[in-house]
Amino acid sequence: MSLTKYAILIGASSTIAQAMGKQLLASESVHLILISSKQNPANEPRDTRVTPLICDYSPTDIERVLSDCDRVIDSKWQQVTQVFIFNGVLHSQQVMPEKRIEDVNASQLASMYHTNTITPFMFVSAVISRLDKQCCCRITVFSARVGSIEDNRLGGWYGYRSSKAALNMLLKTATIELKRRAKDCKIVAFHPGTTDTPLSKPFQKNVPQGKLFSPEFVARSCLQVTEALENDGELSYVDWQGKEIAF
Repeated sequence: MSLTKYAILIGASSTIAQAMGKQLLASESVHLILISSKQNPANEPRDTRVTPLICDYSPTDIERVLSDCDRVIDSKWQQVTQVFIFNGVLHSQQVMPEKRIEDVNASQLASMYHTNTITPFMFVSAVISRLDKQCCCRITVFSARVGSIEDNRLGGWYGYRSSKAALNMLLKTATIELKRRAKDCKIVAFHPGTTDTPLSKPFQKNVPQGKLFSPEFVARSCLQVTEALENDGELSYVDWQGKEIAF
């Protein structure tokens, strides 16, 4: 009997994460662990191949929910083949991306860094601490092209840009350590393009025709791109087409 394969989706209530979960369940034999801050609706269909876990994304609760993952997989991380981290924020009802330097304030920066940098990386750290040389796992973290320092030609969006750039640096540094600890594992920083989700709603009118992607398209592209990458010991910073993005 073949071993069960596991995929862990973190930030699983996001629109893209939901599309990813559906595609994974439809395309292969896999058990999904869905980590989210929200309880699943009571009327949502249950699948025996899905384990939902609730996390408030605080450092202590991140470690607690990873311990729950240990129990679900019986600590057999060799069977975890994919980890996707979707957590991120661009705006809220109270906050919009900064257009001028006068718009930048400390509390907004701290909030951006907490959601876009610290929370995703704490999950990366907790996962990597559980991997060893027998593991073959791909960790895909949703980043953004605007996190590229070299590609920054428009300015603005100080908090979002810098928090994603900081995330990329943390992922690059973790990749160097991961190569020594679990050489058959890989980290990917993935830029999904502008997707038709609540995150992009205020900015969709400026998106060129044909460049506003559905969550289903992005999920499918992410799977295709990440599965095609080699476990080369390097951080791959790529977009939905599989094209490399300059750091």
